[in-house]
Amino acid sequence: MPFPEKFIDELVERNDIVDVVSGYVRLSKRSGANQFGLCPFHSEKTPSFAVNPEKQIYHCFGCGKGGSVINFIMEIENLGYRDAVAFLARRAGMTMPQEQDDAESRKRARMLALNKDAARFFYEQLSSPGGKRAAEYMARRRISPATAKNFGLGFAPDTWDSLEKAMRQKGYSDFELADAGLVRRGKSGGFYDTFRDRLMFPVIDVRGNVIGFSGRILGDGEPKYMNSPETLVFNKSRNLFALNLAKKSKSGYIILSEGNIDVVSLHQAGFDSAVASLGTSLTPEQARLLSRYTSQVIIAYDNDGAGMKASQRAIGILEKLDVKVKVLQLSGAKDPDEFIKAKGPEAFRKLLEGSETQVDYRLRGVTEKYDLSQDEQKVEFLKEASDLVARLPGPVERQVYAMRVANLAGVPNDVVSAEVERRRKRLVTKASREEERQQERPERQAQPNEKELRYEDPVSARAEEGLIRLLSLEPALGAREDLPEAAAFSSEALGHIYSVLLERLRRHESVSSANLGEALTGPEMSLLVRIQQAPVNLQQGERALEDYIKCIQEHKEQRQQDHAPLDLLALAQKQREKGKRYE
Repeated sequence: MPFPEKFIDELVERNDIVDVVSGYVRLSKRSGANQFGLCPFHSEKTPSFAVNPEKQIYHCFGCGKGGSVINFIMEIENLGYRDAVAFLARRAGMTMPQEQDDAESRKRARMLALNKDAARFFYEQLSSPGGKRAAEYMARRRISPATAKNFGLGFAPDTWDSLEKAMRQKGYSDFELADAGLVRRGKSGGFYDTFRDRLMFPVIDVRGNVIGFSGRILGDGEPKYMNSPETLVFNKSRNLFALNLAKKSKSGYIILSEGNIDVVSLHQAGFDSAVASLGTSLTPEQARLLSRYTSQVIIAYDNDGAGMKASQRAIGILEKLDVKVKVLQLSGAKDPDEFIKAKGPEAFRKLLEGSETQVDYRLRGVTEKYDLSQDEQKVEFLKEASDLVARLPGPVERQVYAMRVANLAGVPNDVVSAEVERRRKRLVTKASREEERQQERPERQAQPNEKELRYEDPVSARAEEGLIRLLSLEPALGAREDLPEAAAFSSEALGHIYSVLLERLRRHESVSSANLGEALTGPEMSLLVRIQQAPVNLQQGERALEDYIKCIQEHKEQRQQDHAPLDLLALAQKQREKGKRYE
């Protein structure tokens, strides 16, 4: 059953979209009725994410995402429609209508409850006789009982079905355990525990839900860390270990580490803003998640080749956002955990204070590649370093680092500055030309921004968009009897949007973005918002409507002809008759 229209209208009224979005995005730039900020759904440096307080919608002119405040919460919090409504209802202090949750919401709630019970089971195993090995391991790593409790650390017994049996006693089925990634199906058809003989780290999201687990092996072997698979509630590329704790930090920055043990050690030493990615290099989704909670990230990866490579990749992702990036240079230790144990928290604090900017870090990396006492290598150094400086966004920043490069190479400042600006101009020109080529491609212009959607018949799709736009702005047009069926549309997505819109109009129901959100997918809602944003002359609405209907019908007939099966007997008869005429 859908939510009552009155309830959704009140929900939107009490959750002003500007207030809600401002909790995740810094809105500052104004243009007409819109407020702009950096899009939280894709990487950008120039604000293209617009929020319209009058229409209570958002729309990104870069990636195309858009919708109501409900769609925003769905996207930003990775929730289904009903869970997003419940989220906003709690925010506004509203009582949810008394109705059964949909199947997905029930399954999600059940999985979260299962994960919570599993986390309790693992935690209890630490103090059991079987948990002695894990307790000894934590003692060697100097993890205190208080820290273990703060993180909810636990132990997965070295057995095949301890967790399965314990959870079945609580009423969970093997299939629920398998869906949550806690058990796996064996070759004989039975199930066995996924995590065995591992120190367990519950992965807790920013709302406090246990969404998955990360288990570290206690002895030698691979993989060192094992993470929960992708589930209905867990996506490792969109979550960070310990962000639920780090988001409360007053430090003003977040420390990005490689491993869970590093994070635990850092928090125990007083550095409560440490987080780690979950078995993967930093992803763009994780970077955008970080940018919601801080404007500065200090990368503290391992001091080895793999760590340096991962640092470079993380810098490349983070620099696309409005985030200041620094890199920690560990000396005398391979990772933060080892450094703190060897030299203490105060030494690590001084290390943090002296951390390099990402430009310094990259420039040092380039410098170490060349022997600047040799002219040939000095020339190669100047080329690579000038290219690095040319990519910096600010002219003052480029000038400062150009002087640094000149001093390192022992050449005049103006020589390096001229080379940097020459390369900068070439980079800008190349980027502009590429953008122009992309925009000028006919297939690009005719297609929607949403990657999931593609138009097979762009001409008909344009008419279909126009029809949807007119119905959205002039609901009275929905009463016309000559409107085409949704089956006449060339685009399945546009046909679905049209059918939902028309059905609500004919029932005299609201067609606001919030009320349409339950029936449309995220890409469909983004497409609808983009369609509604396009200018339209309503004075010519009736005539435009007729043109759109005619175009849609004609293209439908043409598609039917193109796909009509060949009548081979009739064709053969036609050929015979044609032959007789020439006898």
